[in-house]
Formats: sequence, structure tokens, C-alpha cells
Amino acid sequence: MADQASRTASIARKTNETDIQLSFGVDGSGKVKIETDVPFMNHMLDLMAKHGQFDLEVEARGDVDIDDHHTVEDIGICLGAALREALGDKAGIKRYASFFVPMDEALAQVVIDLSNRPHLEYRAAYPSQQVGSFSTELVHEFLWKLALEARMTLHVIVHYGHNTHHMIEAVFKALGRALDEATSLDPRVQGVPSTKGVL
Repeated sequence: MADQASRTASIARKTNETDIQLSFGVDGSGKVKIETDVPFMNHMLDLMAKHGQFDLEVEARGDVDIDDHHTVEDIGICLGAALREALGDKAGIKRYASFFVPMDEALAQVVIDLSNRPHLEYRAAYPSQQVGSFSTELVHEFLWKLALEARMTLHVIVHYGHNTHHMIEAVFKALGRALDEATSLDPRVQGVPSTKGVL
């Protein structure tokens, strides 16, 4: 359910694998309440929302006794769907954004086009396949489902780093800041920012 006036949306998704309630506000203040069975994902979502000044509430339960895959994937699906619904016809938005974020020795870059054409380019080579109990391959899974459901072009490049936690943290901080820029309203933009007349 979306509220175009306030650019907010709420999504509920229940399957045999996960049960997720998510609400997202584009024009927020970084107010976050996140409760999932995947602690590292909680941390990353908190970073993304606070650096993007988004209001985000997530309550997610999943079959983490198998692994974290379904929960992380479905959070990406729900967040992408909420973003797409909250933006509506995208009239007046900046549409594009690019952001670099350093995290100590690591440097990540996120480039976004809210184009209605889902695509992910993901360039990252992590020193470790795990951060605690979290599998680093799930970062790709989350980002791909986010891009797919939000229907955006998303390029993520981790230029370098030695600490896997720092590298992934830089990605989520850059994602929040790039999304904030791309979704922001520009008073100079009349209607939809596309020569096609629609996004």
C-alpha cells in the first residue's frame, strides 16, 4: 500500500519460507526499527536507512535454520517493491546518482538510475566468504532483488579493501546516500525526467 503524497509504502510478504512486514518512507529522518533473524543484515539496513535519511521499519522471520538466503532475498524483494511504490510516477525526481564512500581502508561506489529498467552490475572481491555467520554472496542476492523489484539500474563497485566487513559496510552506506540523491526532488524538473515522458 502506497501513499504518494508522503512518498511512503508498506509491503507484507508471507511465504512458506519467510514472513516480512516492511514500511519505507523516502522523505524521512533516518528513523529505523529493524528486527530480523539475520543480525548482520540488520546492521546493513540500519546503515543504509540512516545514511539515506529514510524511515524504515522491517520485521522479518525466516527459515534461518536452513540458512539466511531466503530472508535476505525476500527483504530485498520487499524493499525494492516499497521503493517503487513510494516513488509513484517519479515526477520531479533527480533520477540519477553516484556516490563514493570510504570505510577505513575500503572504498565503495554506487551508481543509480531509477530508470524502470532493472539491472545490476556488481563488482566486488571480498577477502572472506563469511562475516560472522553471514555469507558474503548474499550481498549480491539482496542487491539484485532490490534492483529488480525497484526496477532500477544499479551499479556497485568495491574498488578495494582488506576487511570484508568494512567493504560491505561501505556498499550499504553508499547505497543509502545514492538512493537519497536519486529520489530527491529537483524543483527544476518538470514532470518525469525522461525524454520518453515516462519512467
